[in-house]
Amino acid sequence: MPKGKVDTKAVGLDAGAGFMRWLTGAENLHYGLWTDLEPVAENLGKAQEAYTERLLGDLPEGRLSILDIGGGAGETARRLTDLGHGVDIVVPSRLLADRCRTNAPDARVHETTFEEFDSDTTFDLCLFSESFQYIPLRVALDKALQLTAPDGHVLIADCFRSEDFAPDGETRIVGGGHPVAEFRAALEACAGEVLRQEDITEAVAPSIDIEQGLFHVLGDAVTRVDAELSAKRPAMRWLLAGAARLAFGRRRLYRLDRRLRGKERSSTVFVRNNRYLVTLIQKK
Repeated sequence: MPKGKVDTKAVGLDAGAGFMRWLTGAENLHYGLWTDLEPVAENLGKAQEAYTERLLGDLPEGRLSILDIGGGAGETARRLTDLGHGVDIVVPSRLLADRCRTNAPDARVHETTFEEFDSDTTFDLCLFSESFQYIPLRVALDKALQLTAPDGHVLIADCFRSEDFAPDGETRIVGGGHPVAEFRAALEACAGEVLRQEDITEAVAPSIDIEQGLFHVLGDAVTRVDAELSAKRPAMRWLLAGAARLAFGRRRLYRLDRRLRGKERSSTVFVRNNRYLVTLIQKK
């Protein structure tokens, strides 16, 4: 990253960990699995736990050496070490690396990007839990297989852009990840065999409605403060608005406003734009 440029992804993850700790008591940064739960905010922690249990159910049998790539705040690594697995975590954020050391003290933490990570040993399992989309596709897949021991596995749980993904030039609608067609082509060409792949898009989609509902609460508060300033402190409101435009630019402010007040992000849009796949690969 160029010197002086703000890493908005890292900042967002750091802030998200703190918010999730306040909301749910844990620092899970992944989607929830809502198959048997009502999609309301008070069930978010339970849905995230259900997702983790689903992920653990895909692990190969036996005690494993696991490379947790983009391990968030270490919550998944803690569960893995509690089950007796040996875990190394790769995470680029200093704050998240510190949280990993606290939440998963038995894991080894490598504060670096996956692209720059190097190891003299191989692992029984390389795990991507919603981190695959942040790494160039072929780099992520090929390097993970290189770091996997003979007959070892790579487990990828993440979003991919569907064939129906519809980008919007003005607002960032739901639709992250690599194009699913490119992912499937890469799987065909890689040095691994897909043992199984499950599409759980509909089961995780309500997480988007929960997230957007929380943003709407913030948006309502901003609207109320703005109205109050307009009525009682118009000069202050004008100065603050000018400072915000200068600091962020009109386009970013527009996108933030749509995020706080808009309805472009929903579970319905998510299902149209995304495929959430859980893929287990065995190294050939």
